[in-house]
Amino acid sequence: MLPELTAGIALLGLTAYVVLGGADFGAGFWDLTAGGAERGAPVRAMVKRAMSPVWEANHVWLIFVLVVLWTGFPEAFGSITSTLAVPLFLAVLGIVLRGGAFALKGEAATIAEARALGAVFALASVIVPFFMGTAAGAIAAGEVPVGNARGDEWGSWTGPVSLLVGALAVATGAHLAAVFLGADSQRAGRPELVDAFRTRALASGLVTGALAIAGLLVVRSEARPLFDGLTSGAGLACVLASAAAGLATLWLEWRERFETARYTAAVAVAAIVAGWAAAQEPYLLPPDLTVERAAASDPTLIALLVSTALGLIVLVPALTWLFRLALSGRLAYEEEPRP
Repeated sequence: MLPELTAGIALLGLTAYVVLGGADFGAGFWDLTAGGAERGAPVRAMVKRAMSPVWEANHVWLIFVLVVLWTGFPEAFGSITSTLAVPLFLAVLGIVLRGGAFALKGEAATIAEARALGAVFALASVIVPFFMGTAAGAIAAGEVPVGNARGDEWGSWTGPVSLLVGALAVATGAHLAAVFLGADSQRAGRPELVDAFRTRALASGLVTGALAIAGLLVVRSEARPLFDGLTSGAGLACVLASAAAGLATLWLEWRERFETARYTAAVAVAAIVAGWAAAQEPYLLPPDLTVERAAASDPTLIALLVSTALGLIVLVPALTWLFRLALSGRLAYEEEPRP
């Protein structure tokens, strides 16, 4: 019971990071593809306005997941971080460079410095979700054996499933960001940006759906146990729920009802994360390490669960207040044009 409860809490934290952090990284994707300095300025200004109050807070969930996994499932944590050291290192490097570039961009002394920092921020926003996705794909495909550095440090995360999940992570974040930025543009009274993000949301939603369908075909060929889990029982229910929420999101985007689309898009992504967990149950690292076997001792899990509950009592209200202030516009940051 304790191992399953701990794994469930880690899964909730992972879902929060995929949704909130994914939208954060996706905003950087639209910064990268906004166009030239003049044409892309309104899009980049809206990205800055939307991200400034919350971008650091979104990474709280990544730290939360790492701490729970490290403390509650140390054998799995060691296996994952040693075998997948390369993509995880590149993702962490991207997070550091991205955060530094975003924070310093507004302090640049020249246009050249601002452009260089903007390029680092935008490129890192694509690199980070891609490498995190490849790591998740390697775990789902059963490419992470139990033990310290027992897996292939390159081949484990460069297979078809891993690369496809990496691409899907980038596309999913871009779609979430387009929906969130569309809603922010509506609240800001910027109809021209609403239309721009509507187009981006519809296009990225279709691409994400196509990648998800292609992903099932790749998983069927490369990781049959995972495919069987996704097409039966609870895994199938999650896949169908994600598809339904995704179609509802596209319809809401077409009607420019972005506030409601924020929630359906989040449900679509959360259902996929839940489907992944259901498909590989009871394994934490398929096909050998189960959740029960990977768990730490009961006293450790009890201490972890109690400290987690106490922490969430402080964290959840604080983040809720932060997002309410941000969504109400009271923390809006308006970037001044440079001479």
